[in-house]
Amino acid sequence: MDMDVLFELGTAFVLPGLLIAVIAYFCGCFNGAVIVSKYILRDDIRTHGSGNAGLTNFFRTFGGPLTLVVILCDVLKAVAAILVGSCLARFLIVDDAFVILLSKYWAACFCLLGHMFPCMFGFKGGKGILSGGTIAIMLDWRLALLVWGGFLVLTLLTRYVSLGSVYAAAAFPFGTWFFVSHDPVIMTLSVFLGLLIIWMHRGNMKRLLTGKENKLSFHKKKEGGQ
Repeated sequence: MDMDVLFELGTAFVLPGLLIAVIAYFCGCFNGAVIVSKYILRDDIRTHGSGNAGLTNFFRTFGGPLTLVVILCDVLKAVAAILVGSCLARFLIVDDAFVILLSKYWAACFCLLGHMFPCMFGFKGGKGILSGGTIAIMLDWRLALLVWGGFLVLTLLTRYVSLGSVYAAAAFPFGTWFFVSHDPVIMTLSVFLGLLIIWMHRGNMKRLLTGKENKLSFHKKKEGGQ
């Protein structure tokens, strides 16, 4: 896209962009694992296992049908953030395919930041895989197929959820390049999303390298590695 057009879009994007960022962040803060464990089970998930407020640690610790509630929360908040981003861009900036796509990636970044660092829960949240996977579905089905396909194959073959998660995060910017857009701004946001998830899994990668990472089990465990 022409640099003059990008500059004009940038100036028009400032206030709507801030609004999208704030709404998407607070959508991300709606952490299902914390809400269900703390307010329904009366037992904060962050005091168990790895201390991570994510789906895997919740499933390992509590299991049961409430896991579906956590899944639903993580999925719906990502859907809401992306829809808010695209709708606000369409009505407050311009009804243009590139601007709407940019707004989706922008909203995705802040949704994951809210999920990982929720201000109402002491900035201690989850690692963003389920929400990130939902975002991929909302962006492009081919991107979602690349991310989810590799995640599922690696996780099922190795039973390491973290290994599949790191693959999915690394594949996200490559999928964006091949299937969505070559635009440098879009690519920067996609790389940020991927690196953010990889950074949140740095402890898992260390345990994988030392052979101490826990494998996926369908039985509840009080100590988790995800």
